[in-house]
Formats: sequence, C-alpha cells, structure tokens
Amino acid sequence: MRTSAIPTATRRPDRTVSGKRRDPSRAERAVAHKRGGKVKAPAANGEPPRLTLTIQSTVDAIDLPKRPTLRRWALATLDRDANVTLRLVDGRESRALNRRYRGRDHATNVLTFVYDDRVSLTGDIVLCAPVVEKEARTQRKTRRAHYAHLVIHGMLHLQGYDHERDDDAARMEAREITLLRGLGFGDPYAANA
Repeated sequence: MRTSAIPTATRRPDRTVSGKRRDPSRAERAVAHKRGGKVKAPAANGEPPRLTLTIQSTVDAIDLPKRPTLRRWALATLDRDANVTLRLVDGRESRALNRRYRGRDHATNVLTFVYDDRVSLTGDIVLCAPVVEKEARTQRKTRRAHYAHLVIHGMLHLQGYDHERDDDAARMEAREITLLRGLGFGDPYAANA
C-alpha cells in the first residue's frame, strides 16, 4: 500500500549503511535464472542501483535479522537508487500508523510510505515485529523467511508494485517469488512455505 508520509517526529535516525551492487548482463541473468540463482533487474541508467538504508528498531523482538541481511534483501529488489528507512515497531505503533494512514484500526505486518518516486526513490517501510512473528508461526515459516518476504514486499511497494487488482497482485507475487528464490527462500504463498 502506497500512502502518505510518516510525520518526521516518528523518524529517528539510527544507522545508515550505503553501498552498491553489481548489475549483471542479460546473459548473466539468464544463466542465473536457469540455475535457480538470483535474478536482478537492470538499473535504468545502466549503473548498479545504490541504496542508502537507515534501520530503526523500537522493539526487542526475537531473532530480528541483522543489518547486513536486511540490506541484502532490500538491495535485491532495486531497479534504481533509493533512500529507505526500515523501521521495526511494536503493535501499538503499527496500529496507530495503520489507523491514521489507512483507516484500519489494527496492527499490520508491513506499511510502506513513499515520499519521492521520481529519479531516486525515497520512502519508509514499517514492519511490526509482533505481527511478523505471529504470522510466521501461523504460516509455519521461519521468522527469517517471513521477514525477507515482507522486506521485499515493502521494497516493491516503494517501486510502484501493488496488489489491489488481481493482475497487479499476480505480477507482484511473481516478482516476490523470483526474488525470494534468488535469496534462497521458498515460495511464500505456497501452503506451509
């Protein structure tokens, strides 16, 4: 869900990590795909996309993914440069944001806020740790696999993917499955993934 911005009062910088990723040629992507490896989208300007990632956490959740892991998952989705804040929150903050920006009075697994989507992408992704952990148990997934899925899901929302219509949902889910397989995870939509 693309929605309006989080008020700056809720944005507290923690740590920023920057870097680049190498963009493979079309032939390299085809070979990687045939071997079941990571398939990366080409950058619009021919250069590998750069990611500035700020990670914030207001929770002490069990087994939160480490910063380099979160960065690797986010970077795997990028088609262009991005400045993203990934915020891990509790149920109370998730519920307040979901109520304020989506009119839904409950905590949700992931919220995406796009600030600028022109040349360079700027936005926030908010993950609710208690909801992610509960869903992982219910869906019989590892927490790590579910966090990977939701980071990718949020990053795709930042880049304009949506799932409001069936055809858009199918396109987004196919992209998620491809990216997750490239990162060593199974299909998140399969039963007991």
